[in-house]
Amino acid sequence: MGKIYYGGQAVMEGVMMQGPQGKAIACRKEDDTIVYNIRELRPPKERFPVLGWPVVRGCASFFFSLKSGVQDLTWSAAQIGESEEETLSTREMVLAVLMAVALTLVFFVALPVWLGTWAHPYIGDFGRSLLEGALRLTLFLLYVLIIRRLPEIKRLFAYHGAEHKTINALEAGAMLKPEIVGGYSRIHTRCGTSFILMVMVLMILIFTFVGQTNGALGRMGIKLLLMPLIAGLSYELYRLPLRYPENRLIRLLVAPGLAMQRLTTAEPDEGQLAVAIAALTHVPGFEYTEQIPEPETETVQYPVQDIILTQESGQNQVQDTVQDIVQEEEC
Repeated sequence: MGKIYYGGQAVMEGVMMQGPQGKAIACRKEDDTIVYNIRELRPPKERFPVLGWPVVRGCASFFFSLKSGVQDLTWSAAQIGESEEETLSTREMVLAVLMAVALTLVFFVALPVWLGTWAHPYIGDFGRSLLEGALRLTLFLLYVLIIRRLPEIKRLFAYHGAEHKTINALEAGAMLKPEIVGGYSRIHTRCGTSFILMVMVLMILIFTFVGQTNGALGRMGIKLLLMPLIAGLSYELYRLPLRYPENRLIRLLVAPGLAMQRLTTAEPDEGQLAVAIAALTHVPGFEYTEQIPEPETETVQYPVQDIILTQESGQNQVQDTVQDIVQEEEC
């Protein structure tokens, strides 16, 4: 049996943590209680082995993670509304997600392609791909720099830091107490930020040789069609630090992503660390050698309406999710 890896995601006023057997979301409400969403999960590759193949697993990971991430953010947003008027309806949340996808396509696909097509006669094929990639990366950096000034995003990034610190502490064998976990780094090699940067770099390389058509619409279509392949290849690069953690070339490859995390994470307070620890210790199947005390200052509440348990028998109770980002490595 190989080492078990855990991963997670920051959500609104909380953290999602995931392991081989399931995931748990811990979210702090306005009254300072912590509520949970706990689910047992069945890896999709158990039913469809093809989803465990190299490259294919990366594509599946990307789409399952996107779906799961939106669901988790939606659930957490529903928990922190102070009143019924402040809680978004399902329709409003769907519209917000669709708007975010549309803006992403406009600013990170359409705009760079249009500018690259305009400049193509002057800079050639490679120059066009390089320009598009540079514009995409610049827009992404500007986007992060702008949104991290918003109070809500500052707290989200702090929970992101709490997630990383908790996993780093777990992997170091430390006791999972806020005052101890807080001393660990908020930077982690398996962060999605590194994955995004790898996607951008591969897009520059691949589209230098593929899809060199003069029409902007044609290039946009080719990029969208090849995104699953690029996501799959990026995922294979993303996993290399697991197998070769001391390799200098691999460390050089992941260095830009680690540096970028200084923008997408922030230092959490002890209350945020307590939420991240609570999420991790409530993941189905989680085991730890240390006795993990509940934080003395926390009041943990389990409202029936806020807990989802899918531990009943029957396959219809098991939720699908990506299992390659948070996986049990083979020996």
